[in-house]
Amino acid sequence: MTPPDRAASPLPPDGHVVTDRADGIATIRFGHPKGNSLPASILRQLAEHVAAAGRSADVRVIVLRSEGTGPFCAGASFDELTAVDDPAAGKEFFLGFARVILAMLRCPQLVLTRVHGRAAGGAVGLIAASDYAIASENAACKLSELAVGIGPFVVGPVIEKKLGLAAFQAMAVDADWRDARWAYDAGLYAHLVSTREELDERVTAMAAQLAASNPEAMAGIKRVCWQGTEQWDALLAERAEMSGRLVLSEFTRGAIAKFRGR
Repeated sequence: MTPPDRAASPLPPDGHVVTDRADGIATIRFGHPKGNSLPASILRQLAEHVAAAGRSADVRVIVLRSEGTGPFCAGASFDELTAVDDPAAGKEFFLGFARVILAMLRCPQLVLTRVHGRAAGGAVGLIAASDYAIASENAACKLSELAVGIGPFVVGPVIEKKLGLAAFQAMAVDADWRDARWAYDAGLYAHLVSTREELDERVTAMAAQLAASNPEAMAGIKRVCWQGTEQWDALLAERAEMSGRLVLSEFTRGAIAKFRGR
């Protein structure tokens, strides 16, 4: 079963990523004091934890979740975005998202994501990269990149593959919140629940069901569903370079400053 919530425990200043393993389920939790945002250190740890769980013969399903009762994830760290001072550093920051997405797609186990609150920017990419997402009805989502002068280039391929071009394009162009029902209808969320208790019950039940299923069959389902992503190392690196250049522009610097000042 999935471990109990740890919302009452204060998060360290730099956030954390932890993995709990029990009954064939690896539950990977991430948290950061600033809305569960994703600085480079958290992205690196997430990729490492997912890859490690993927290599374990004792793990039959992976559950991805974040801490607390606020946002599921606020997306990229604005502190680190504004600290980027050259294209190489910008590319490396955005490659952090690419590495997590690729780790999720390439581990043989199905990844079940628990979405308890709002998801912005790169967080939408992580949800799209999961194989099954269960969300609460307050889990609105948005691709906020255009509003801060960049674009959802790194997360774009996985969102487009999951939702289709029209839904991805709508989110990319209109960088405003979309409610959980829209995300469910579009295919980002596979199941919606009304309460936090229902969310935990559904995630626990689904994880146990998958942990008892045939690992070979689940790995086969995953290969079929993500067919066509084999060359994404190069594609996402190219997209990270695009974002890394844009974040240095005067327009983007100003847009991020305005966004943070709201």
